[in-house]
Amino acid sequence: MKKHNFNAGPSILPRIAIENSAKAILDLNGSGLSLLEISHRSKDFQAIIDEAVALFKELLKIPENYHVLFLGGGASLQFCMVPYNLLKTKAAYLETGVWAQKAIKEAKFFGQVEVVASSSDKNFTYVPKNYSIPADADYFHITTNNTIFGSELRTDIDSPVPLVADMSSDILSRPVDVSKYSIIYGGAQKNIGPAGVTVVIIREDILGKVDRPIPTMLNYKTHIKEGSLFNTPPCFAIYTCLETLRWIKSLGGVAKVEEMNRKKAQLLYNTIDNSKIFVGTVEKESRSMMNICFVMKEQYKDKEDAFMEFAKGKGMIGIKGHRSVGGFRASCYNALPIESVQALIDCMNEFEKANV
Repeated sequence: MKKHNFNAGPSILPRIAIENSAKAILDLNGSGLSLLEISHRSKDFQAIIDEAVALFKELLKIPENYHVLFLGGGASLQFCMVPYNLLKTKAAYLETGVWAQKAIKEAKFFGQVEVVASSSDKNFTYVPKNYSIPADADYFHITTNNTIFGSELRTDIDSPVPLVADMSSDILSRPVDVSKYSIIYGGAQKNIGPAGVTVVIIREDILGKVDRPIPTMLNYKTHIKEGSLFNTPPCFAIYTCLETLRWIKSLGGVAKVEEMNRKKAQLLYNTIDNSKIFVGTVEKESRSMMNICFVMKEQYKDKEDAFMEFAKGKGMIGIKGHRSVGGFRASCYNALPIESVQALIDCMNEFEKANV
């Protein structure tokens, strides 16, 4: 039976990226060595990281005054590194979900944090609007996609202070005006590659404005100076990211990927909206293209477990909703084919027909 991978992360990767990474594990480019055993100081690996940086810059049209870093620690470490490097007096945050809350918690170790708006009053089912960003903040932090609750901010906002964005679960899913951001970061394990590497896009002139001493490994300047090679990086994960970037370029770039993502999301949301038993959990104008959350309507709540088992029997993997929301979550990341979305729709329609 074909499996349809809707896991929220680590998540589906392009098949060609998996196959080429597997080949490189056995023999990297005819070198006679495995990707897993080459030196990160070797010419072979330098070529890998150079091409990965170049492709990131090409695909997202990153301006020349930005650096692309490949670091460890996940986005969770960035929750600490951002304020460590940037927060001098006060930082502003938009609270749109659990990961935003975690970022806020870490920032409070370094200075005052002002939450300019929050959607916690409705269990993070919308993205706040009409808030004011304090002009005296050292930076304004946003989380563009809410993986757990299924909301997304798909516009590049104008900020009077340096803008920092956690794009862990929607980076490369749409074109971004990078020039509006001072830092963009994201764990790779949703749209870029396997778990173990974090991408940071950073404008260097944002640094050097805090008085505190910063530990070497937590200082962005360290990794800029050393080209992500201060210590041994996650070589395999970076290579798979490179293969994914090559795949995106082969499709026609990020704009083409966004077109594909919109089609997938529209198909699934239309099915949810027209269903007699399923209902979406997020306000329509805030809906995510990446993580589509839905539950059973109140009168059919007792059938959620039955649908979960039915869907598993049809090859649906990873559609159980996060415990904070319940119900179901279909993560439709870049590499998920539209055929998998259609298979889930067929599954939903078949179950509904048998139970209404």
